[in-house]
Amino acid sequence: MMQIQVNTDNFIHGDARVIEVAEQAVQNDLEHLGERLTRVEVHLKDQNADKHGPDHILCTMEARPRGEGPMSAHHEAEDIQAALKGAAKKLKTRLSSHFDKANAHR
Repeated sequence: MMQIQVNTDNFIHGDARVIEVAEQAVQNDLEHLGERLTRVEVHLKDQNADKHGPDHILCTMEARPRGEGPMSAHHEAEDIQAALKGAAKKLKTRLSSHFDKANAHR
């Protein structure tokens, strides 16, 4: 079972809704890899603090494949949901490529 941990900075309130959206983004793109992952950490950061601007939300997702080192992906976007979706898609691509190569070498 894959554990999902959500971390936010001082400018993003890590309330139940943010955690729910983050968990949904991870599950949508990484659930099929869940047996191969022990944990996914989600880090959300508002790069402009309390000022607004384009692409100011940074999402970093770090996956921990069983028995291997962590792999991560980043995405900057205008809002939390877009940042989460972008990072999850990038991480899915990276993990899928990594696991495909590992399977090919067996």
